[in-house]
Amino acid sequence: MHANHRFTAAMDGADRSSMVVCVTGAGGFIGSSLVKELLQRGYAVRGTARNPEDRKNAHLHSLDGAKERLSLHRADVLDYKSLCAAFSLCSGVFHVASPVSDNDPELMAVAIEGTKNVINAAADKGVQRVVFTSSYGAVHMNPNRSPDQVLDESCWSDLEFCLKTKNLYCYAKTVAERTAMEEASKRGIQLVVVVPSLTLGEMLQPTLNLGIQLLIVSYMKGAKKTYANTVSGYVDVQDVARAHVLVYETPTARGRYLCIGDVMHRSEFIRMMRELFPQYPITTKCKDGNAARVKPYKFSTQRLQALGMKFTPLKETLHRTVLCLQAQGHIPVLSHKSAL
Repeated sequence: MHANHRFTAAMDGADRSSMVVCVTGAGGFIGSSLVKELLQRGYAVRGTARNPEDRKNAHLHSLDGAKERLSLHRADVLDYKSLCAAFSLCSGVFHVASPVSDNDPELMAVAIEGTKNVINAAADKGVQRVVFTSSYGAVHMNPNRSPDQVLDESCWSDLEFCLKTKNLYCYAKTVAERTAMEEASKRGIQLVVVVPSLTLGEMLQPTLNLGIQLLIVSYMKGAKKTYANTVSGYVDVQDVARAHVLVYETPTARGRYLCIGDVMHRSEFIRMMRELFPQYPITTKCKDGNAARVKPYKFSTQRLQALGMKFTPLKETLHRTVLCLQAQGHIPVLSHKSAL
């Protein structure tokens, strides 16, 4: 059956187990949750990993439905042939794999060239629809933005500002997303982009990801003595996974979809963490001392909500994240019940 017919059949509620979809970076934080969500919905899933036999990918095999409907494929986004082999006979591709670093210029090439390879390999293999995981770092990094502006899918980060402030990750994600759009347009691929903010929640993978290490673990262990005078958006990883499947399964969905649950000043986030887990040595000091607090900015998630998306409250997500960190041994269990 041609990819176009396979895709239409799934959208009409046909048996999804006959629909093969591929997830790049399947063993990562977002990738693992997406694989779990797809398996729960009955899809046959191919996951790519640079080394499928690596122990850090073993957790995927224990997911419900994995035995029957999950296969892991050795692929690297810089190895075009490996992507073509992984995407063969797939009706959809979820490109989640992305390096996370602000200080390694080589990773920029991986993000940008890797994205180009994924779109072209998908097109060569007759894949009709690609869902790309971007980041809100590709949206809000703009010094000329009015503080009262509501940011939506039409907003892009300023590349010069990203480089000037050494936000190489935001730079790479912005260029990678634009590259995905250009290549998809050239090749006639239906591209949908999910744009999540800082992502928290239950980790399925055994290794601690950088975002949760910096946002939660470093504070709960008392390693960070001050918090930044900054504003961030937060979203639950399960919501991000659901958003990917939601836009994939909506035939009319095109373009960008902001996926952001709560936006708050870091002091509010820290206060929430201290209220939930008062037994941990979490700082109360702001790095800027008594300087004026940076004002929270607003994002519109109307496009995603119009598709039926509902976001998990941050307090619930934070609570679940910490319990997971305790269970996996990333932070010590201190005796005091949380306040949730």
